Amino acid sequence: MTRTALITGITGQDGYYLSKLLLSKGYRVVGLVPPERQGSVAKLDELANQVEIYSVALTNSEALKTAVQQLQPHEIYNLAAPSFVPDSWRDPLGTLDLITGTATRLLTAIREVGLETRFYQASSSEILGQVQEAPQSENTPFRPKNPYGAAKLHAHWTMVHHRDRYGLFACSGILYNHESPRRPPQFVTRKVALAAASIKLGLSDRLKMGNLDAKRDWGYAGDYVEAMWRMLQSEHPEDYVIGTGNLHTVRDLIATAFASVDLDWQKYVEIDPALLRADEHFQLVANPTKAKQVLGWQPQVSFEALLEKMVQADLDRLQTGSLSLQPFEKLA
Repeated sequence: MTRTALITGITGQDGYYLSKLLLSKGYRVVGLVPPERQGSVAKLDELANQVEIYSVALTNSEALKTAVQQLQPHEIYNLAAPSFVPDSWRDPLGTLDLITGTATRLLTAIREVGLETRFYQASSSEILGQVQEAPQSENTPFRPKNPYGAAKLHAHWTMVHHRDRYGLFACSGILYNHESPRRPPQFVTRKVALAAASIKLGLSDRLKMGNLDAKRDWGYAGDYVEAMWRMLQSEHPEDYVIGTGNLHTVRDLIATAFASVDLDWQKYVEIDPALLRADEHFQLVANPTKAKQVLGWQPQVSFEALLEKMVQADLDRLQTGSLSLQPFEKLA
């Protein structure tokens, strides 16, 4: 029997890699896409013709219930969220409704329709916020520091309440930074990869950066969606911290990206005081022991291989003309 998976946020980075994984496993993959975002389906590239798109407003409880009733999904992956965390300060209520509202409506639909659908909620290390310990595990207290993190935490607890009160099979993945060639250029990893590629090709000659000592736990998005899928195949619904457990500085990030194209980063990087800001995530690093022991999950792509993937992808885009630097000049 073909299994059906519904995905919100299917046109984002994680939606692409999750769709690719599920299609490879023989799933019928259906993206729940708001009518005003139909044009973004093109971002799925070669997968656009392999997945089904169901047009529905994620703010409409009855419409989502109808979708669940019609599609009878075995699994739902709720990835819907703003793609860039700082944007949540400009629209905190919209962020709350997109993240928490969508989770609540989908969980309610599963319960009211009476299905045994397994539900995955995309949580985030942002719910941990101002951490007092490092590394962080599933037992680390939650202390979000921005509207995005607060909304993700609300959605996380909403999922837990539905699991505890109604017996739904629902899981949350507390994911740390995960990157890929599909990251938008406002993210520092893609900004650096694009700069390395463009400098290598002689299309630019500098990269403006802020705090090079800021540290992050960076992994590969393709590995992290595997963890999402494994959570819904497990015997019991539980929540998991997903990350590499390794911290790298922004300096490491730049050096690794530039080294992948044989460039000395120090010749091209310029510190811009306007980009310096207090780093509030200095010790945000995962302890993924539970995921490794219970799910058998391990990151497969190293930090170095991830950066090489990203730089190579931008080299290819720039050389084939499928990417222009002009829209990103303000990011340099």
